[in-house]
Amino acid sequence: MIKFILIALVSFPVFANGPDLMICNGEFALCAASGSVPTGKTIRVEGKEFQEGVAICPVLTGRSVANRTFLKGDCKAPAGKVWSLFSTITEYPQAPDWNVVTMTPRVFVTNNKSGGGMSNQWSFLCEKQAKKVNGVQLANCYGPINESPWTNDHVPFGTSSFSAAPVGTPNPVGANIPSGAK
Repeated sequence: MIKFILIALVSFPVFANGPDLMICNGEFALCAASGSVPTGKTIRVEGKEFQEGVAICPVLTGRSVANRTFLKGDCKAPAGKVWSLFSTITEYPQAPDWNVVTMTPRVFVTNNKSGGGMSNQWSFLCEKQAKKVNGVQLANCYGPINESPWTNDHVPFGTSSFSAAPVGTPNPVGANIPSGAK
């Protein structure tokens, strides 16, 4: 499924006006199996306001995919921070114990119940936590809830989305499935 998503990013016509992609190499947070909880604040993305969520994500090192616009063309994050990026890595530390396990992608439908949305942490800054957990560097990643990484628009309830977060995780980090992608 992950390779399909990467191919979709560059192949489907629906993405013709989508994000400007770039490859980074180095430290990044991978939030694909995380959920997020509302911070009580809002966040603006491309002039639109969204509810802000925070996700706890493992910090990894390697190749990753970023939205060039949000990173302003530079993969290097400020000191003490790291970008939340996408990767084809399929085995990495995951909550709750942060042991390395294989990710399990799934499709779900957003709803208006508490925690029933989806979160987009892709290409947003994260703050590294001071202490490692189970030997894993973690980061607090902040991003919009119910915002499409493809269009930066609001994602309405009832939208099919994908994530590697386990069932029951609030506001799983992932993305909506664009209506043009089948």
